[in-house]
Amino acid sequence: MKNNSKKLVIESTTLWDFPTQNYGDKPHGDNKYNGVTPAFIIWNLLQRYTSEGDLVVDPMCGSGTTYDVAIELNRRVKCFDLNIVRKEVIKADARQLPLENNSVDFVFIDSPYSNNIKYSDDKRCIGKISCEKKEFYDELEKVALEIKRILKGNKYFGWLIGDQWIKKKFTPTGFLLYNRLIKHFQTVDIICVTRHNQTSNTNVWHYRARKFNFFLRGFKYLFIMKKVNANSDFQQLF
Repeated sequence: MKNNSKKLVIESTTLWDFPTQNYGDKPHGDNKYNGVTPAFIIWNLLQRYTSEGDLVVDPMCGSGTTYDVAIELNRRVKCFDLNIVRKEVIKADARQLPLENNSVDFVFIDSPYSNNIKYSDDKRCIGKISCEKKEFYDELEKVALEIKRILKGNKYFGWLIGDQWIKKKFTPTGFLLYNRLIKHFQTVDIICVTRHNQTSNTNVWHYRARKFNFFLRGFKYLFIMKKVNANSDFQQLF
């Protein structure tokens, strides 16, 4: 394929490295959009956990990368966001989606990991809350409960999120969210997704990280989780 720096192959390890946001000749989302998701992530997840005709939902779809990949793979798809940048996106809060219970085959979400990026002017935006506050995780847990409501039994979702290091303070955002997710879902696996295009990936920032003894964020977590039926043998470990 033209403009494709990585061959389209289903990932086989828990380390995913995507140098570019897009693949192929057609755009998937907008690579200039704040917090855009690498299309390869969604492609891999849909290949593994969905079939043609399945309903895929993205509650925080941004520029619509999930929509474009799902359509290309012949999946039905519904994308929601508080900030509408294209006609295919439905305006809705991820904590209250206009969908029936147990109606969705797969959910992907790339959520804010703090208030470091401006996603929307909407006061309801979770990305306006700092990850250093308990409220941030309370609101993300509400999103998780909404995913649990709409997802069919024994179906899967993927949640992409990063940690924060700011003003000499580290916040393990991913771990703190994961502690909420395992109350409601079974863990399938945890993937580390290499970060390439963040603004700190420059020689100046690498110099500062070494000089002042801190680490730049090199990866995001991708939590792959499963909604299990009430009569399953799934037991909480924590």
